[in-house]
Amino acid sequence: MKYVDEFRNAKLVRRVAQRISLCAPEDKLRIMEVCGSHTHSFYRFGLAKLLPQNIEFISGPGCPVCVSAPAYIDNAIRFAQDENTIVLTFGDMLRLPGEKSSLESERAEGAFVLVVYSVLEAIRLAKENPDKRVIFLAVGFETTAPTIALAVIRAKKENIRNLFFYSSLKLIPPALEYLARDKKLDISGFLLPGHVSAIIGTKPYEFIPKRYKIGCCVSGFEPLDMLEGIYLLIEQVVKRNPKVQNQYSRVVKEGGNLRAKKLISQVFKISAANWRGLGRIPASGLELQEEFLRFDARRLGDCGREGNVISRPQERCRCADVIRGLVGPAQCVLFRKTCNPEHPYGPCMISSEGACNAYYKYR
Repeated sequence: MKYVDEFRNAKLVRRVAQRISLCAPEDKLRIMEVCGSHTHSFYRFGLAKLLPQNIEFISGPGCPVCVSAPAYIDNAIRFAQDENTIVLTFGDMLRLPGEKSSLESERAEGAFVLVVYSVLEAIRLAKENPDKRVIFLAVGFETTAPTIALAVIRAKKENIRNLFFYSSLKLIPPALEYLARDKKLDISGFLLPGHVSAIIGTKPYEFIPKRYKIGCCVSGFEPLDMLEGIYLLIEQVVKRNPKVQNQYSRVVKEGGNLRAKKLISQVFKISAANWRGLGRIPASGLELQEEFLRFDARRLGDCGREGNVISRPQERCRCADVIRGLVGPAQCVLFRKTCNPEHPYGPCMISSEGACNAYYKYR
């Protein structure tokens, strides 16, 4: 199959859903769809209605905006409050809460905060504003890291002195290990993210079935993709044969994208990182290599310590528990009431990839 319509064919979708119903065990299964795009596709296409009720789907830390630590936002706000600084960010970061404020609130007070759609806009804006410090908020997973690496290389090649990158780039496999260790979650299988896997391949996940006996399947984002991925996971459970399978083979290769991985390793080194909801996870982040340290915003002097903050202490907001897969969005007392897309309270509703946002729109 080559085209999107084929992966949305209602007859094929129902056929695979029926196969799932026939092979699914009677015991309760908990499948975590790691990627925010999976969460949105799952509820947008009504896939939950096609599956046995004993199969529970839980969201994971697959939304890069949602897992950004509150202290990261606080430091970004500190940068924005400097009248000689321009802070560049992707749109969903604007309303993300820090301890006391947000970038949107600071912009309303006069801070120079711009929304960009590509990291390459940072190059242009730095050249156009040579008398300003331009700081790009580098947020994302392995998917966005290569383009940010290219921008850093280009900034060095063109000797741009006023451009800096504040990295909150994170790596998915260490976060999955953190979740696999948590016995309270009782995860039966991971539906692995297609976009991340297109970069890193399937090998980095192999420790999960070997070490934790939890099945894994890389899946695409169309209805047929996801149902086939779910079927393969259930088959692993039934046969008691956990492994890494690749449903998304038209995009994801075992070794991943070699050029993209080379760019990442050239520009970044692996470091510990703070995740909202998960805390500080060793070897789960990316920071600039020695060769590129002059572009690191953390060296500017007005960047506070991020510490080991699990989540902002927001009264009654359960985003941290949603990110960990402990509860679903509907179990938060704020959901649909105080917290909705028009007036979002927590990051899982603020972000277009957040689980609460998906539940509100489609459930």
